[in-house]
Order: sequence, then structure tokens, then C-alpha cells
Amino acid sequence: MEIKSEGGAVQRGMATVAIMIGVVFPPRMGLRFPMARLGLGLGLGLALLLAPLAAEAINRKEVLEQMKKSRPKDLQVLMEEPDAGGPRIIGIYGIQPGGVDGTLRSYSLWEESPSDLNVYVESVDCGVDHPLRVKRTLSAVFVRHLNPGGPILEGNREDHLVWWAACVPEVAGTDPSTLREKALELGFSTLLTERQEQLPALAP
Repeated sequence: MEIKSEGGAVQRGMATVAIMIGVVFPPRMGLRFPMARLGLGLGLGLALLLAPLAAEAINRKEVLEQMKKSRPKDLQVLMEEPDAGGPRIIGIYGIQPGGVDGTLRSYSLWEESPSDLNVYVESVDCGVDHPLRVKRTLSAVFVRHLNPGGPILEGNREDHLVWWAACVPEVAGTDPSTLREKALELGFSTLLTERQEQLPALAP
């Protein structure tokens, strides 16, 4: 897998990114589970809940209400902000370790809004050398290199909330702008350059 980059530092991280995309997410593994397919992506409990319900027998609102009531027990809500018609919620659950050195984590990202509900399978690298988040959308995969303990802005807050929740669960939900000392304690310089790379979207 080739990753376009502007410097040698990104090239050194290519192997890690390839492992996170190709190993943590095995071939043919679905990375996004939209509302209509969550019965396959959220485990047996939710599948059993929705299976008896014919799609044509319930409307979108009823499906969303059923799913909201069936949030995973280990869901950690990280963000809740106003949206048209109600709150927009982002959380993670199902964190699993991976990688040869144990620094990788895979997890499911829960995105819930009054009009939709999606679950994405993502991963992070918790290592001191290449802390990053691999985020997937419908159109692309974004590799976001992070600076744990560094400045937090509106554009990177979600990334840091997700990274800390996956890598250091005991501080999940904590304002990342207050975690500089924790980052230093864990061996991060807090001086890394944040950047983003974009890859083609993986097949669902």
C-alpha cells in the first residue's frame, strides 16, 4: 500500500498504517455499518432485536429509537452536541488490542444523531513513535498523526478524545487539553507535528 507523503517521517510510519488497515481490519471485513445493516455489525443482541421486524413494517424513526435503546453496554460517550431535532452523540466501544508490540487498538465508533445512526470500525496506534488514528468515512480513509498532550482545537478534538479513550481508557471522556502531564508521563514529547493523509476508501 502506497501512502502519499511529503517527508521521511510519514514513510517510516507506512508499515504501521498498513498493519492497522490490513491486519486489524482483515480483508472483506466491513468497516461501516449504517442503520440498515447494524444487525450484522452490532452483535447478536441487536441482531435478535431487529431480526423479527420486517423493514417495511417500521419506519426510520422507530428503527432509530430501537437502536438508541440498544446502545452497547460498554459504550463510552465522548461527545454530545446539539443538532437539529436533538443531540448528536459520538462514542466508542468494543476496544480490542492488536499489533505485534501491543500498541494498536481497534474499536467501533458509534455516531448517533436524530436523523441517522452509523457505526464505523476504526483503529489507533498508541505507540510513542507514531500516535495516530485511522478514521474511515464513506469516501476516504484518513490517517491522522496526532500529538498527544499538545494543543487542542475544534478540528482535532474528536481525534484526541477517541485516541485517549482507546489508548488510555481510565481518562476516557476527559478534556484532552488537560492531559499534557499525563502524556509526558507516558513518554510523549507533546511536540509532535500533527498531519493528515488521505487514502482511497476501502470496500465496505
